[in-house]
Amino acid sequence: MIGQVSVVTGAGRGIGRATALALARQGSQVVLAARTDAELKETAAVIHQQGGMAEPVVTDVGREADVAELFAHCRARFGPVTLLVNNAGTLTRSLFPEITADEFDDTLKSNVRGAFLCARAAFRQMATSGGGCIVNIASLSGTPGVEKFPGLAAYVVAKFGIVGLTEALAVEGKPVNIRVVALSPGAVDTTLLARAVPGLKARMTPEQTARLVLFLASDSAAALNGLNIPIFSNA
Repeated sequence: MIGQVSVVTGAGRGIGRATALALARQGSQVVLAARTDAELKETAAVIHQQGGMAEPVVTDVGREADVAELFAHCRARFGPVTLLVNNAGTLTRSLFPEITADEFDDTLKSNVRGAFLCARAAFRQMATSGGGCIVNIASLSGTPGVEKFPGLAAYVVAKFGIVGLTEALAVEGKPVNIRVVALSPGAVDTTLLARAVPGLKARMTPEQTARLVLFLASDSAAALNGLNIPIFSNA
């Protein structure tokens, strides 16, 4: 079974919401994390209406105490996590000379620090309960050789950080049966894309991206570890 107990961050909208719904349809018990309570409750309500099991937990993934509470809640409600989808993140769009240090720090906090804190908490549970899988949602913005958009320097740095984190965790996770991969989609039809590059045509839907996440979390992808999978779509 894919992600018997799953934690999905950024689950209130976009890729995170689509992934949570898809996991629940596959029979996973899903813990939903995001900062916006109303969006989390709406995602949970849809899962419950479809006969699935979901638990919303309002979480700022950049806050260590919030992440500790999230994973404690997961263990108490469903048991130790077996799949983490690190999807939460945000960005500040500003040309490099104008970006402030606080804006830069906030982008790294919500992306890299959040992924680190959640992965660390997941490692601690997975390592003592038979292992698991972590799928980090990166971006073509964090993929070498892909042309970048102006005004997104902090976001680019953050997504490169997530790819680096993926490679490091794959090495440490292997002895304890924890597999870690990154997925780097291009233009996905989300509110984040609209903020990042206004007017850019989306090439993928959140639901299409979610199907890729489910594949990477499945036994069919068991040989994949430490990889960043870039998704170039011409649809």
